[in-house]
Amino acid sequence: MTHTARRTLAGVTAAGLLTASLGVAVSAPATAAPRAAALGTCKISTLPYPTDTYRADANVIDPTGRFVAGSALRIEGTDNQYLLLFWDRNRLTEVEAPSMATPADVNADGVVIGNGWGNSGQPWRYRNGRVEQLPVVPSSTGISVTAINKAGDIVGLGNDIDTGEFFAVRWPAARPGTVEVLDAPANAQPRGITANGTIVGTAGDFGYWTSWVRRPNGRYDALTVPGAQMSYVSEAAGQWAIGHVDLPDSIWVPVRWNLRDGSYTTLDPQSPSLEDVNAKGVVVGADRVVRGTTSRVLPGGSDGVGIGARSISDTGTIVGFRNGERLTPVRWTGC
Repeated sequence: MTHTARRTLAGVTAAGLLTASLGVAVSAPATAAPRAAALGTCKISTLPYPTDTYRADANVIDPTGRFVAGSALRIEGTDNQYLLLFWDRNRLTEVEAPSMATPADVNADGVVIGNGWGNSGQPWRYRNGRVEQLPVVPSSTGISVTAINKAGDIVGLGNDIDTGEFFAVRWPAARPGTVEVLDAPANAQPRGITANGTIVGTAGDFGYWTSWVRRPNGRYDALTVPGAQMSYVSEAAGQWAIGHVDLPDSIWVPVRWNLRDGSYTTLDPQSPSLEDVNAKGVVVGADRVVRGTTSRVLPGGSDGVGIGARSISDTGTIVGFRNGERLTPVRWTGC
């Protein structure tokens, strides 16, 4: 999609974000960023997984680095058996799933959330050794979870059955068994929630996205970069959020925002895929880890063997996959 085919960010903000009573846009240059570190001690190891599976993957890791969640596929004759995989340190628990259920996030208490449970694809939560389906909004044609914080608050998005637009939802830990629709910009899609309840997400139509941050007091601010024609935020942790912007001379520029002071940093263009960020501002995606503004390739990949980093803890442990003779779950430490 070309720049000329997009509306300007100002136009989208006026049509979407400002109608939701947003505050001042966040767009100051960055004043600080995580320091770069050597990767001399960075090592890759394979997580334990069911050896009779066709594929297995590690999707998310909690901030402490203790809990990891993933998924696997076991082929049994003419049938497929989907599995959820939960690691507590190196101890693996397998849970059979009725469909291709996928973990979306895990918090420091080991509570995992995910999507795709059963024929309806309902969102779910795993805690105390059990999977439970989360309540949904009746007026939605589909609903999914995206993030959970330390307190157990969950955010996600629904799709309105009448308008077809997305809307923001939250499952508050303080009110178990309930789900609430948030007052948010049009077509809002929450992507992350921090420990203090700050939520980040996108708004607007496909390809014309703007980004927003919802403060704990309910105030909305825009997340952008001066001159950006599009802004897309994908994750948040601590004071950091990550995403991409389209600038007049460059498309899909990777960016890290400081949610406290509104500063931003453009990241190494060799890291176009941003999967996760930790509370120290370290970013992972594809086969790279980004500290400061520079990125380095993680070990484990080679000709014919691909790797993918999906999630990073505050301790720096990274999880993802290695795709050689089969897809296997891996962990990187010391990176």
